[in-house]
Amino acid sequence: MHTTRFAASHSAHRASHTRALQRGTTLVEASIVLAIIAIVLGSALPSLQQARLHRHMDGAAAQLETDIQLTRSRAVAEGRALRMSFIQDAAGSCYVVHAGNAGSCSCDASGRAQCTNGQEALRSVRYGHNHPVRLQSNVNSISFNPDLGTSTPTGTVRVQTSAQHTVHAVVNVMGRVRHCAPVTATAVKGYPSC
Repeated sequence: MHTTRFAASHSAHRASHTRALQRGTTLVEASIVLAIIAIVLGSALPSLQQARLHRHMDGAAAQLETDIQLTRSRAVAEGRALRMSFIQDAAGSCYVVHAGNAGSCSCDASGRAQCTNGQEALRSVRYGHNHPVRLQSNVNSISFNPDLGTSTPTGTVRVQTSAQHTVHAVVNVMGRVRHCAPVTATAVKGYPSC
C-alpha cells in the first residue's frame, strides 16, 4: 500500500513537472513571433516615413502662409513697401522678408539674411540641403504695397518634400494665399487639386 501511494505521488509529480516544462516557449516559437513582428514593422515604416514628410511639408506651407500674411500686414501698418524674396541655391532654399529692392537681400548657408546698401532684413527662413523640405518659386520676389496691401507680382511657391510630394502656395493680387496640390502620381491628400 505504501508503494502504491509512492508510485501515485511520483507519477503526479512527474505529470506536474511535465506540464510546467510545456508552459514555456520554444526557440522556434519565439523565432516565428519575432519574424512576424519584423514583417509588420517593415511594412509600417514606409508609412511612418511618409507621414513624417507630410508633417514637414504641412508645417513649411503653414509657416510660409503666416509669413506672407504678416509681411502684408506689416507693410500696411508701417506704411512702407515690404518684400519677400525667394532664393534657391546648392545649399538649399530660403526666403527673406525685407525692405528695399528685389535682390537687395539674400540668405547665407546658415540661414542668416544678408542685405546690401543698408537694406533691412526683417525675417529669414532657410531649408538646408539636409532638410526634407525645399521651396521653389516662379518669381524672385513679391512686393507688398503699403497703401492697398496688394502684392506684385502674383506668384506660386512650391513646397516640396524629398519624396516629391508638392503643395503650391498661390499668392493672389490681394496678397492672400491658397494652398493646392498638383495632380500627380504622388498626390498629396488633404489639399484641393490645382
